[in-house]
Amino acid sequence: MKEVRVLYHDNCFDGVSSAAVFSRFYKGHVDPGAVIEYEGLTHKAGPQISGELFGEGENVIVDFKYCASERLTWWFDHHESAFLSAEDEAHFRHDTSGKKFHDPSYKSCTKFIAAVVQNNFNHPLPDLRELIYWADIIDGAQFPDAKTAVELKEPAMRLMLVIEASHSSELIHKIIRELQNKPLGKVVEDPEIRSSFEKLYARHFESIEIMRGAARCRNGVIEFDVSDYDLDGYNKFIPYYLFPESVYSVGVSRSAVRAKVSVGTNPWTKRERRYNLAKLCEQYGGGGHSVVAAISFKSAELDRARAAAGEIAQKLRNDLKEGHG
Repeated sequence: MKEVRVLYHDNCFDGVSSAAVFSRFYKGHVDPGAVIEYEGLTHKAGPQISGELFGEGENVIVDFKYCASERLTWWFDHHESAFLSAEDEAHFRHDTSGKKFHDPSYKSCTKFIAAVVQNNFNHPLPDLRELIYWADIIDGAQFPDAKTAVELKEPAMRLMLVIEASHSSELIHKIIRELQNKPLGKVVEDPEIRSSFEKLYARHFESIEIMRGAARCRNGVIEFDVSDYDLDGYNKFIPYYLFPESVYSVGVSRSAVRAKVSVGTNPWTKRERRYNLAKLCEQYGGGGHSVVAAISFKSAELDRARAAAGEIAQKLRNDLKEGHG
């Protein structure tokens, strides 16, 4: 019986789904009696993963940056900015375990893991098709419109709200375990999960009104600062719901552990977008994907976060102006 610790991207539907899919694979292919525990990871200023987070047995990271540690057993990620340094990337490239995987062409880490375990380990997970589908829709922002992304009608969208906004690690870990064997509709109807959703749903509509008052759109770029509100887990599609004509959004938020600059592309814009947001945010110590990225500062460094957000918004406006011209 193996002890396994799965470190996953916290408060993220794709991160939670990745943990669930990997766990099903591990118990089905490696060790049915494995004892698996979970730990959420949050992007922050400085080093991302300390050695103390690893357990004594096998250690797994899903949907999060690489860690050049000999204690890391499995790794899956799909972010373009997957490595903190060239040394980390070199460490990954020289790995011969056959248990570490990176492919930024995938819109979700969940779908990437499912593909790897099927193709490399001959372990398909057909009963998790619904979960894999929705993780790809949510993390890839593949909704038909912003209204669908914000109104939260589907069970997956309701789970997304709980996962993104809950501060209870116990509840998130319960969701990871439930997702391994139950359809999304059954998971969201669990009394504890449903109770959490109902409270957060009311707060979700409050956050729309807060964002309506805080956000402004100028020359295709939305800017907002909600650092004075408890909105670290707001629905990232709200800005585009409020300003459908926008191309980009740049926002500042703050929690107890970080000040965060979020930079995104409107998934429904018809205008050409030329900036790679991962590369842009890497200039400030952040990263992500080409169409959505972020930068984390220490919580006390709110002024630095605001300054970076202002610079980025201006760069994006200038680029749109040049492209339009």
